Amino acid sequence: MPKYVFIYHAPPMPADAEPPEPEQVQEMMDAWYGWARSVGDGMIDLGTPLAGGVRVTPDGVAMSDLQVAGYSILEADNRDAAVALAQSHPHLGMGDGCLIEVHEAEPLPGS
Repeated sequence: MPKYVFIYHAPPMPADAEPPEPEQVQEMMDAWYGWARSVGDGMIDLGTPLAGGVRVTPDGVAMSDLQVAGYSILEADNRDAAVALAQSHPHLGMGDGCLIEVHEAEPLPGS
């Protein structure tokens, strides 16, 4: 069964924004874990939040300007099924600018 990598994007929190209340964090995490349970055995790696990205090029190193907030890896029958799972993800309801990229993990050549 094909594997898919979900890349979560979100705008950065404004420096002067108040942190969410613990109840809000718990509600958000309950929604994420509920979504993961709905994926069932197809959930390979729920992932983790990401921060402080660094862009490495042949010319040097700089802070990333991409708004990558996290990832998940899961199995689905096909891309349409993976996209349907992404469309039901609570990340999309977390505010303006939140989106999910869905990428198929292809086998390495020669493996």
